[in-house]
Order: sequence, then structure tokens, then C-alpha cells
Amino acid sequence: MTDVTMRVWRGDGDGGQFAEYVMPQVEGEVVLDVIHRIQAGPAPDLACRWNCKAGKCGSCSAEINGLPKLMCMTRMDALPEGEPVVVAPMRTFPIVRDLVTDVSFNYTMARQVPPLKPREPEPDGTYRMMQIDIERGQEFRKCIECFMCQDVCHVIRDHEDNKASYAGPRMFIRAMELESHPLDTDDRRELLRQRMGLGMCNITKCCTEVCPEHIKITDNAIIPLKERVVDASYDPVAWLGRKILRRTKRSALEAALEAPGQAAPTRQERSVPATPGTGTS
Repeated sequence: MTDVTMRVWRGDGDGGQFAEYVMPQVEGEVVLDVIHRIQAGPAPDLACRWNCKAGKCGSCSAEINGLPKLMCMTRMDALPEGEPVVVAPMRTFPIVRDLVTDVSFNYTMARQVPPLKPREPEPDGTYRMMQIDIERGQEFRKCIECFMCQDVCHVIRDHEDNKASYAGPRMFIRAMELESHPLDTDDRRELLRQRMGLGMCNITKCCTEVCPEHIKITDNAIIPLKERVVDASYDPVAWLGRKILRRTKRSALEAALEAPGQAAPTRQERSVPATPGTGTS
């Protein structure tokens, strides 16, 4: 029986290094199996987050040989034979310990997305929807929140200061799921433009490439959202229609304040009134 060399990152937020473990190779294993054997043997204090071991909880996200992957879905026999397997925590998020990272940034951003705001029901008390409209959002509900799309997005991966104003691909597909819902009447476009940084995405499709559920994040969520934001903010016909009907767009602050548990607006946002017709706050 041959051996496999695992190089696993050990440490915490203050620093660390890779530790090397030589383990017997077992047929049919995935990376998470080997990590568990390391925990059961030479490194019982190795920290690793996991839950379902079926590729549906998204807990065991890590960077394997430099690429974001689910450890429970990465087969050992699919990796280069005879070469060390390098397992590291997701680089975009703060390290708690070993392979465990603090992904609370994603939940902070999620609380800023206003929930579904359904229209009034039909006179008989029911809602009617076309099947094609229902199917449009089904793709986005497959998300398991592994946050690998967030990890690989260079807007926040390479620029820590962008996190305060950039929600990331996971939040964009959540917004698109709601925006495309046939019953939803809310308008999140100014929120996406001003507070969630949709315009900072330059559609490199790196998020789509790493999605384990094969969600077409860029093509089916980010690009359509960009089109909606542009139509709302810069379309002269829409601007003229708002003037004639005397309607103003809801500001990003107004949208965020309706979201339960949203991040509190800054003092500056509270003190500057919204300018009618501009959608700014």
C-alpha cells in the first residue's frame, strides 16, 4: 500500500505554517476522510469544520492545491498522483484555527438584503404565478452557502477594505432570486448599486467556475442585476416616466432599513436626507 503526503495548514489568526502528514492511502477516499484520519491519529487537535459529508451543507470548504473545493467532494484519486496534497483554509476570510475560518462577513451582508415583499393576493385570497416565472429562481435556491464564490472573488480576496461596501457573488444571487420572484414588489436596485457594490464586479466568472452546484452566477444573476440597475439609474425613458408620474426611487438606506436585523446605517447616512429622484442618501 502506498502512502499519501498531506500538507495541512496549522495555526490561527496570529500566524502558522504547513504541517506534513504521511498517511496510508486508502482506495475510494475523499480529502475529508484523510483529514479525519489525521485527527484520529497524529494530530487530534486539528480543527476542521464539516457536517453532512454529502456536498450539501457547504461546511468543509477549503483550498486544495490552491483551488477552493469541498473536501467531502474531492476524491483523492482525482488529485495528481505522487504529489503532496496541500490543504489550506479559505484565504479571503479571517482564520479562527487551522482550516476553520470566520465567515460571519457573509451573514452580516445577508442581513442587509430586504426579504420578499409579496404583492396583494387575488380577490379569492390566492396567488397565481406562471410556471416559467417560478422556474427562473430555482437555480439560485440550490446555493449551499459554501462561500467558495466569495473566497475566489478577487474584489474582496485581494482588497480587504472592499468588504465594507461589497456584498459578493453569494449575496448577488440572493438578490436576484428575490428580484426575479413573480410575487415580489420590492426594489433593491439602489441598495445593490450604492451599498452592496454591484458595479465593482468585473464579471471574470471565477465565482461561477468554483460553484459546486453549477449555478451560473455571472450569466444568470450578476449580469441581469447590472442591467436592471443601469435601467433604473440611467435609462432616460425610465427617468422621464418617473417625472411624469411624480415617482421617486427608494434610496439604498430606505431599502436597507426595511431588512430585519440589517447592519445599522452610519451616522452620515442618518444625517443626510435622501434627494428626491436621485436615489442617493
